[in-house]
This record gives sequence, C-alpha cells and structure tokens, in this order.
Amino acid sequence: MERLAYAHGGPLLRGLLRAEPADFIVEEQLGFEPTGAGEHVFVQIEKAEANTDWVAQKLAAFARVAAVGVGYAGLKDRHAVTRQWISLHLPGRADPDWAAFDVPGVRVLQTVRHDRKLKRGAHRGNRFRIRLRSVSGRTDAVEARLAAIAADGVPNYFGEQRFGRDGDNLVLARQLFAGQRLPRHLRGYALSAARSLLFNRVLAARVDAGSWNQALAGEVWMLDGSHAIFGPLPFDETLAARLAARDIHPTGPMWGRGPLRSEDEVCVLEAAVAAAEPELAEGLAEAGLDQERRALRLGVADLRWEWEDDSTLQLAFALESGAYATTVLRELADWRADQSADA
Repeated sequence: MERLAYAHGGPLLRGLLRAEPADFIVEEQLGFEPTGAGEHVFVQIEKAEANTDWVAQKLAAFARVAAVGVGYAGLKDRHAVTRQWISLHLPGRADPDWAAFDVPGVRVLQTVRHDRKLKRGAHRGNRFRIRLRSVSGRTDAVEARLAAIAADGVPNYFGEQRFGRDGDNLVLARQLFAGQRLPRHLRGYALSAARSLLFNRVLAARVDAGSWNQALAGEVWMLDGSHAIFGPLPFDETLAARLAARDIHPTGPMWGRGPLRSEDEVCVLEAAVAAAEPELAEGLAEAGLDQERRALRLGVADLRWEWEDDSTLQLAFALESGAYATTVLRELADWRADQSADA
C-alpha cells in the first residue's frame, strides 16, 4: 500500500492494534427505525472472527431464504467484534426459532420486521471502540492531536483493506482491464480498488498542498451527512462560512465515464492524476461506471479517549457510512496487527 500524506503532522505513537478481537468493536447505526411489520425480518447479530457475507449465508440457510432475499448495509471486518443488521425475506412466513441458531462466534441479539430489504449503504454510519496496546511515543501530545482531529476532521482516504491483502484487488483490476474475465464478486472488488486508488491520489495531492479542507477554483461541494453535491460556484462568504462550519466539504472524483464535474484548478489536478494511470481511468470508463464524487474531509463525531494504563489507550468515535476507522487512527499512531480493520 502506498504511503499517503498526513494532515496533522504524522503519527505520534506506536502500538499494537487488535491484540484480540474485543480491542476493535464496531456497532452499525441504521439511522432509521424498522417499521415492526412487513415481509423482511431484520436480524441484529454480534460476530467475532467471522465475515459478514459468511454470516449472512448461515442465516439464510437457517431460515431457508434464497441469496437474493438477503441484505446487509455494509461489510464489517472479520478480525473484530462487530454488531450489524442483516435482512431476510420471509413473505407470509413466521420467523424461525432464532434461539436455535447455533454458529460459533455469532449471536442473534434481536429481530424486528420491516417492509423493505436492507440495501448496501443504507445505514447512517458506525460507532467504534478501539483499544491500542503497548503504546509508546509522544504520549504528552496525544490530547492536543485528538482535539485537532475532533475539530478539523481527517482526510477521507479509503483504507488499505479496500485494496485487499498486499494490494491484490489492484492486481485484479489491471487483469480485468487487460481483458481477463473475472467472477462477478471479484470484478466488483477490482473496480472499487481502481476507483479508490485514483481518489486517494487526488486527496493525497491536496493534503500535500494543504487544500484538502479548503476551497480551490472549480470546487464541487458535498453536503455534510449526505451524498448530495452542488457546484462549481464562485466561492463567497456564505460558502466560506459553511465550509468552516463543516456543513459542506470539498470533493474528489470516483472515476468513471464522462467529463469531470469539477472545473479550473480542481479539474486540472484531477485530470493529471488520471493521466498518470490511464489503464485504470480508461478501464473504469469502459466498465460503464459514471463519474461520481466523494468528500475529501471526514468528520469524526463524538471522539472520546481514555488511558486505561500507561501503555493502553482506548478511543471511541462515530463515522458516517463508507468511512474507515483506520483513516482516523493513522493520524495518531502507527500500529502493528495481522490485518487492518474497518467497517
């Protein structure tokens, strides 16, 4: 994984992440209340050392539901304790006896009916509780760094896990764009990795320039807490106030076919990044993906921290859907772990 620019001066600490699964806890926040009635049953599960798709398959087999009737809002890391919702389509059928669902490392916490399938990205976000062990470094500067992260946010990079172990998903992308056929799920991983690489490089260039949270000529803006975009518009006092209040954020490209929406200085930078990776940019366009945008700045909500002892730091915070906890952690610490974690 290539090294990306830091916004807050680089890591202060070194430590061990996820010495055990309970050191990385993720709780999905739906952001809406299930209706309590309908053809779909929402099952909240807690899992450890298991990936989301595998658990969804086990639930589907237990409830005798076809794969098309299963839904979940996002993938959660295997090497963590995670709580999330999975929906199962049970039209005209009673719930099975969930107490009889017996899969090691998985617990059914609660169930509720809803009138729609749970779709990817439908959740509001995730809450994290993370423990960093064997911490060393500039511990005296931690409080100021975390206060800066809470106030200013962090660059909204895609995490390393987006690219697969040792960057394998990027290898798949280059194979796909060279004409090799891939299974559908691997094709999806490949396309996501290619888009994410181009976005990260645009963002890293703007972090280097100090403009990741500032306005450049030709900016496209995203409303905080949504995927709604607007602009480019002339930058005025109203936009400046909204930018300072984190009501809006600059955006970068999720590459695809068609012209960039950005203009002027922003468009020149984004086009230059794509021109440096023509295989990826052209492959994404030919795959039929449209140009989209992603916020460059990520807000870190409800950030709290506590020293459990002289070398153990616990962090808690909430992120919007599609964001990576490791993008927050990297601005504070370098860590050692068998796998990187996210949700």
